Amino acid sequence: MDMQVQGQGQAPGVDPRERHGARSYLIGLMYAVALTLASFWAATTPLVYAPAVPVLLATLAIAQMGVHVSFFLHISSAPDQANNFLALAFGVFVSGLVVFGSMMIMSNLNHNMMPMDELMKMQR
Repeated sequence: MDMQVQGQGQAPGVDPRERHGARSYLIGLMYAVALTLASFWAATTPLVYAPAVPVLLATLAIAQMGVHVSFFLHISSAPDQANNFLALAFGVFVSGLVVFGSMMIMSNLNHNMMPMDELMKMQR
């Protein structure tokens, strides 16, 4: 039975036996740099169909987030990472709720706003 006692200063969900050396960080850095360069290339090249550029950039951005989460934050789907994964998922949910809720409110305000020419007539 391999029960581990939580050490002094040890964060929950962190396995002290797991090593994240310089090699892991360098591989993550290379992936991040490659995805960043690919994003700049996709935005500036005429080789990509113009209406598909935002979809390609969104795909590269999601891949970039995946690289950062796995290589730099070391969050995986391992059973001992459940708390970290749930905290990340909750943070993404709250951020999405704030962003999309704000967009809905602004869209509703824009829809219900008086046209500018009528507003200018009222001020005269």
